[in-house]
Amino acid sequence: MKQISSRFSIAVHILSLIAVSPNDCTGDYIAGSVNTNPVIVRRIMGMLKKAGLIDIRPGVGGASLLKERDQITLLDVYRAVEVVADGRLFNFHDAPNPACPVGRSIEAALGAEMTEAQLAMEQRLAQTRLSDLTERFA
Repeated sequence: MKQISSRFSIAVHILSLIAVSPNDCTGDYIAGSVNTNPVIVRRIMGMLKKAGLIDIRPGVGGASLLKERDQITLLDVYRAVEVVADGRLFNFHDAPNPACPVGRSIEAALGAEMTEAQLAMEQRLAQTRLSDLTERFA
């Protein structure tokens, strides 16, 4: 079974680190905190920059938030790092057997449930701000 991309949790980690340690946030520092390859961090930071959430300083490096912590929701981050393909969190398996009563009906039967689950998750993410998380860090 495939997992949802870890880009979302890494992006939240990056934004949280920038929020609580703005002076230390070079790519290498962030990669050390996330404990992953700096190339992955740079790629995700590029997505966050494109979404207008951070600014990246050239040369010496470093990053800063472009919005206040309480103006960034987890839904903003989720959308910025393109966790889902075609806007759909859940996808159906390819080519179920149309001769089977389950195979020909599974998408119609399950589709609404999957859509409702995604909407519920996105509504929850929209209610949580970066400031809600960063207040929890000691």
